[in-house]
Amino acid sequence: MVAKTKKQTGKSPATQTDRDRSPLVSPPGKSNVRRPGREGKVFNSTHSNGLSAALLSALPSYRSLTTVAFTCSYFTHISPPAIRYHLTQLFENDRHFSHLSNLEKEMAFRTEMGLYYSYYKTIIEAPSFLDGLHMVMNDRLTEHPLVINTLKRFNLYPEVVLASWYRMYTGVMGYFGIPTKMCWSINRGEGLTPVDSCEGMGDPAYFYVACVFLLNGMMMSIFFMYGSYLSGSRLGGVITTLCFFFNHGEVSAVPLISLSGYSNVGALGTMVALGISNLCFMLPWQFAQFVLLTQVASLFASYILGYLAAAKMQSILVTHMITLGVCFVLMFGNSMLLTSFYASSLVSIWVMQGLAWVGSTVLLKFLLSTVLGASDDAHISGLIKSKFTSYKDFHTLMYTCAAEFDFMELETPVRYLKTLLLPINVLVVALIAGRMVYHSLQLVAFAVLAILIMRLKLFLTPHMCIMASLICSRQLFGWIGEKFKQHTVVFAVLAIMAIQGMTNLQAQWAIIGEFSNLPQEELLDWIQENTRPNAVFAGAMPTMASVKLSTGRPIVNHPHYEDAGLRERTKLVYSMYSRMSGETVKRNLMKLGVEFFILEDSWCTRRTRYCNKAVPVPGGLSPEAVAPPRGQ
Repeated sequence: MVAKTKKQTGKSPATQTDRDRSPLVSPPGKSNVRRPGREGKVFNSTHSNGLSAALLSALPSYRSLTTVAFTCSYFTHISPPAIRYHLTQLFENDRHFSHLSNLEKEMAFRTEMGLYYSYYKTIIEAPSFLDGLHMVMNDRLTEHPLVINTLKRFNLYPEVVLASWYRMYTGVMGYFGIPTKMCWSINRGEGLTPVDSCEGMGDPAYFYVACVFLLNGMMMSIFFMYGSYLSGSRLGGVITTLCFFFNHGEVSAVPLISLSGYSNVGALGTMVALGISNLCFMLPWQFAQFVLLTQVASLFASYILGYLAAAKMQSILVTHMITLGVCFVLMFGNSMLLTSFYASSLVSIWVMQGLAWVGSTVLLKFLLSTVLGASDDAHISGLIKSKFTSYKDFHTLMYTCAAEFDFMELETPVRYLKTLLLPINVLVVALIAGRMVYHSLQLVAFAVLAILIMRLKLFLTPHMCIMASLICSRQLFGWIGEKFKQHTVVFAVLAIMAIQGMTNLQAQWAIIGEFSNLPQEELLDWIQENTRPNAVFAGAMPTMASVKLSTGRPIVNHPHYEDAGLRERTKLVYSMYSRMSGETVKRNLMKLGVEFFILEDSWCTRRTRYCNKAVPVPGGLSPEAVAPPRGQ
């Protein structure tokens, strides 16, 4: 592995001519030091115009927005730039993204990220937006030799929207002759050839990640407004935002949570807002249905306990069912939606009460799966089963061998404890009553998910931050005394939280790294130069995503595991790492039309605390198929 020149010794100052030509260069007096050997060239983007669409983000209810919009507008202008700057710096410090070549930027998008980015790339490089849309709806590269509609199979609407924005942006800038990016020649040293690196919104990868950070900034505005609304105090919104910053290390992805004001449902406008919120949550993520299932369960429990009126419950269920139907249509009839536990729960809840609802939901789900012949989410049932029994198969091992799908580690609640997030939530839940019971039930549901699958902390942590805002609630903590006394206590708690919180932030800011993967870079270059454009590849799922993205070659398997057929393909491909005979393995690959197999010895030699096998191998668990233990 090679290391590039340190960032601190990097870029040479831009010339005055560069400053005059491009608005992307900092004005005199600001630091703009770049690596030696980096020479500036300004480019205009020439992509044609595309279609524009609304940003896909989950919104709180209409009433919650109107309640707090005027009282908290100043903080909503502060928190989005803060979180965006925070994430941008973390990303830059970790990967040195501004100095990577186009190929290196693409390699930095690993596994599913690289697969999804490849469709964004397809649309922006197509002759027109509609041509690009047709290409991703008739894709011949992802699962050779099949032709699939990726808008049906995957949740690609965010990439479609971003691609349309990019085409519109570059088209408008090109029409007016405004430069959109600055490109440099990077001297990587150590005998490596120089590479070109581009910055600015005209660079596809730069535009893509900038929109992700913008989405995070919008998310913080929503969190602040929701915390303010829930607690009845602007200080509650501040608490929510700061808790999120202090515990940011416990959030591993963008938490697009559908947080709607269920206690205020009833008006048509609120129902419409709830439906849009749920729709914008389901379209971008295939696992949204499982989160919405916990919301339906929490609402049903609130109804059973008498905290939610029957009319409101019915309105919510109808809205959920309509939204599910709309999403089913927009996903071109994705059967995974209709055969999900979420869909079954919405149907069975009309006829069953109490624990009978749970049993009927499970029964209906498996009945629908059998009737429709759908088993795309069967691996999820297997994963849950493996958590409580000794059950294991190839697909469950593919998940449980990864740390993020293991049980929550003990260090996580300890970190919650140090920032006082856990004690505050315990206190709030102990005192909560009335219309806020739903939020406690939702917190419990998210906690159960996070304990079973550590990756799902991305839902638990934000919800805990929102619940922490309730320490500012007069309804729950009015017994402390007048508002001044309560605020004094809140600021004291916040000061204690900041001790560990600032330590956590400083630890994140101190992470300095640089992305470099020379062996994979050489592999991708070799593929480009030495294979036919239609040569078919197979290999480890993360690598296949990079091959498709950076070389445009057809592949037979990929990291998106939510399809029964794809899982069987992957099982055949991974037989290369088993004890099966060479003839059997060759026969498996020939069935798929594979011409090149990328064999990575790390899959045979690496060891983790989560698996004592090199890789979960196909062929069941028979002695002739199982890979030998480490060191044998």
